[in-house]
Amino acid sequence: MRAPIQFDFSGQTAVVTGGGGVLCGCMAEALAACGAAVAVTDLRAEAARAVADRITAAGGRAAAVPCNVLERPSLEAACAQIESELGPVSLLINGAGGNHPRGTTSAEQVTPALLEQAAAEVSTFYDLDPDGIRFVFDLNVLGTMLAAQIFTRGMAARGGGAVVNISSMNAFRPLTKIPAYSAAKAAVSNFTQWLAVHLAPAGVRVNALAPGFFLTEQNRTLLTQADGALTPRGETIVRHTPMGRFGQPADLVGTLLWLLSDDAAGFVTGIVVPVDGGFAAYSGV
Repeated sequence: MRAPIQFDFSGQTAVVTGGGGVLCGCMAEALAACGAAVAVTDLRAEAARAVADRITAAGGRAAAVPCNVLERPSLEAACAQIESELGPVSLLINGAGGNHPRGTTSAEQVTPALLEQAAAEVSTFYDLDPDGIRFVFDLNVLGTMLAAQIFTRGMAARGGGAVVNISSMNAFRPLTKIPAYSAAKAAVSNFTQWLAVHLAPAGVRVNALAPGFFLTEQNRTLLTQADGALTPRGETIVRHTPMGRFGQPADLVGTLLWLLSDDAAGFVTGIVVPVDGGFAAYSGV
């Protein structure tokens, strides 16, 4: 792909966790287009390989590295492989994350009448599964923390580097039905600020992107119907997005590259940047 803003990351190695996904795959390709060697890590080896293959076919340098962000040995093995094949890591995008059906409700709000219905008919806060909630927090929060532990240690030792975590607009204002995901992403935003302070003396900057609503493989069936028309929830989201559309993966790239660039954002750390088409600015009336 062609980066919308041309930054020079030549000689740097970037790690993109969750890099086999729609959004993070686009980020990986943009970094490669700016000269970085990119390690595309994902639990799904084939998805990571597909992105890495697109990068190399376009003349970039990339490696597909299977990795489980919830397992330290897997992260350590991935880091060793990446540094051997591509060089010391100086850029990290913590993109691995997601939701789980057992951490969601089917009802937006609870009423006394709903409480009389069986969980098979409708689910409320009282039907949330602790295992589902735990999965969402582990994947989004623990996965971000563990990956940062492994991949930023070398940056801190060398005195420089940049991290971009992936938060969400849900972190600012929780959406109905997804309490676990909203709370987990709020934790990612908070951790971003904490880590930025902790690593500042070592020269490592830490920021986060908070995407608005983008169609991905995880949410496509929630927001669109089989014929491509919007679901009621999708219609509500677009109606509350002043720009009147979902985001495109490339919409994230300019902000990502700016945050990663020491030349452009060398005094920027500890912030969470919304990229949301105006969603956060709209009150609904």
